[in-house]
Amino acid sequence: RLKGDEYFDGDEIQVRLQNAILTLPEKQRLVFNMKYYEEMKYEEMSEILGTSVGALKASYHHAVKKIEEFLTKEV
Repeated sequence: RLKGDEYFDGDEIQVRLQNAILTLPEKQRLVFNMKYYEEMKYEEMSEILGTSVGALKASYHHAVKKIEEFLTKEV
């Protein structure tokens, strides 16, 4: 459940999450999808994307913050 809000069902949460992800810059969207959906390790992402682990962690952190803001502002 999203922040204990009983008005959301699982499908609606998925739709809202997808909409939030679409608002991210391309790099953040890519990193978020790899980490969240594919459960990829930062080391693996680093090899694939040619980006440092530190930069990837920062991108993921920023993506999560933006998604949280998107999801909470529309409630």
